[in-house]
Amino acid sequence: MRLWHTGEPTSRSRQIWSSWRGWLKGWITVVVAIANCTLLFASNAATKPNVIVIMTDDQGYGEFSCHGNPVVQTPHIDRLAAHSMRLTDFHVSPMCTPTRGQLMTGLDAFRNGAINVSSGRTLLRPELSTMADVFRTAGYRTGVFGKWHLGDNYPLRAMDQGFDESLVHGGGGLTQPGDYPENHYLNPTMLHNGKFEPTEGYCSDVYTTALMKFIDENREGPFFAYLPFNAPHTPLEVPEEWVKPYRDQGLDETTAKVYAMVTNIDDNLGRLDEHLKKLGLFERTMLIFLTDNGPQQDRYRSGMHGLKGTVYEGGTRVPCFIRYPGHLEAGKITAAPAAHFDLMPTILEVCGVEMPGDLKIDGMSLWSHLTQGTELPERSFFFQWHRGDVPEMYQACAMRRGRYKLVQSKYLPEVKDPDRLPWELYDLENDPAESKNLADADPKRLMEMREAYRKWFEDVSSTRGYDPPRIILGHDRETESVLTWQDWRGPKAGWGKDGLGHWVVHVERPKPGEPAAK
Repeated sequence: MRLWHTGEPTSRSRQIWSSWRGWLKGWITVVVAIANCTLLFASNAATKPNVIVIMTDDQGYGEFSCHGNPVVQTPHIDRLAAHSMRLTDFHVSPMCTPTRGQLMTGLDAFRNGAINVSSGRTLLRPELSTMADVFRTAGYRTGVFGKWHLGDNYPLRAMDQGFDESLVHGGGGLTQPGDYPENHYLNPTMLHNGKFEPTEGYCSDVYTTALMKFIDENREGPFFAYLPFNAPHTPLEVPEEWVKPYRDQGLDETTAKVYAMVTNIDDNLGRLDEHLKKLGLFERTMLIFLTDNGPQQDRYRSGMHGLKGTVYEGGTRVPCFIRYPGHLEAGKITAAPAAHFDLMPTILEVCGVEMPGDLKIDGMSLWSHLTQGTELPERSFFFQWHRGDVPEMYQACAMRRGRYKLVQSKYLPEVKDPDRLPWELYDLENDPAESKNLADADPKRLMEMREAYRKWFEDVSSTRGYDPPRIILGHDRETESVLTWQDWRGPKAGWGKDGLGHWVVHVERPKPGEPAAK
C-alpha cells in the first residue's frame, strides 16, 4: 500500500492518510501520557522522603555518651543526636512487645492486642493497618530487619503485616523458644520472608547489611525501612573484640557486654550513614532513632528511677532522635511530652501519606510542633504492664499529666479495693528522680488522676475483648506451620519443662480435592 505519490492525491489516498494520521496521533498521545506518568512517578519518588526507623532493645536512656554516660562509647549515635531534633521527654511502654505494637499501629496496646511478651499475648490484631501497610499502599517499598516480636505465624508475621521484605528472628529474641533451635547471636539462622536461612556474622551486623542491600535495590525510592535490633537484650552474646575495651576498664562482665553490644550498634549506624551518603540518599532520608524500654540491669540511668518492666521513668522514658536534613533544625531540643504512638502519624504527615479514613489512633502528629514550635495540647499518658492473662485495673500502672505522675507500681491482683493499694504521686518538674512521694500531701490531685486513669482503662478495655487473634493453619501463605511455647496459652503455659498449654488456632477448610491440614 502506497501512502505517498508524486501526483495529486486521490480521494482514496486522502481517506487512507486520514485514517493513518488519526491512528498515529492516538499512539503519540498514549506514548506522551505514559512518559508523563513515568516522569510524575519519578518526580514523586524523588520528592517523597525515604524513612528509616531504628529501635534498640533494652537500651536505657543513660546508655549513650551524649546523655552523660562517662564510659560507653557511642560516637555515631552522638553525631546523629547532634544533627537531629531531640525529644527529651519521650515515652514508650515498660516492655518490648507493647512498644513495638504501638509504634506500628499508633494504637494503645490494650486496643491493638499486643500486650505482653509471651503466652500468646504478643499477637497484633491482623485486621489493623500497620505503618508498613499504609506506606506500601502509598507506593513505598517496605522492609524490616531484626526483631518483630508481634507474631510468628500467618496472619501475624511481618510479611503479613505490610512488609515486602523481612529478615527477622523468631519469637521475642535469638535463643528463645520461638526462635530457631540452638540459635545464637553469631551466624544466626534467620527467617527470610518466612523461611529459615543461615546467615554469616554477628546479628546486628547481619541486620544492617541486609538493610543496606534493601536500600541498594530501592535507591530510586521511596522506601520505608524498620531496623529493630535485638541487642543489647540478653543473652549477652557479643564478640570479644567489642567486650575487651570495657572489661579492661574494670567493669563487671554484664555491663562490659551490654556496652560492647551498644558500641557495635553504634558502629553499624556509622556504616549505614556512610552508605546513605555514598548513594546520595542522606539528605532525602528521614531517620528516627529510639529504644523500646529501659535497661534490664541496673547501670547508669541518668538519675532516673526504675528499670525495664516498671512504670517509673527509668522503665518508660527513652531517647528519640529525628533527623531530616533541611527540614528539622539540627541540635534543637523539645521537652514536650510525647510517646511511641505519635511517631506513625508524624512520619505519615511528613511523607504526605494519608491515614486510611477508618483508622482511629491514640497518637497525634508532632510535625507542626517540631517544625514551627506549635504548642501541643496537654495530654494524659498511661502506662501499664504486668504478667497475667488480661490487663487488670489499678495493677502496675501509671499516669502522666503535665508535670505530675501517678504511680501504682505493684502487681497485687488479690487487692480489689483501690484505696488499699500503695499509690504514689510525683512532681516530675521538681523531682525527676521520683524520690518524693506527694500522695499524702496532695490527696485531691491523686484522686483526680486516679479517676482519669479509671476512665481510660474502661475506655481501652471496652474497645474489644482481650481474646488473642487466632493463628491460621493450612493457609496458602503458610503451608507449613510451627507452633512454639512463645504463643501457647494457659495458666501453666511457661517455658520450662513442666509447661502445659494450648494454642488458639483456626484451620482453613481445604478446597475440593486438596488434603486437609495436618
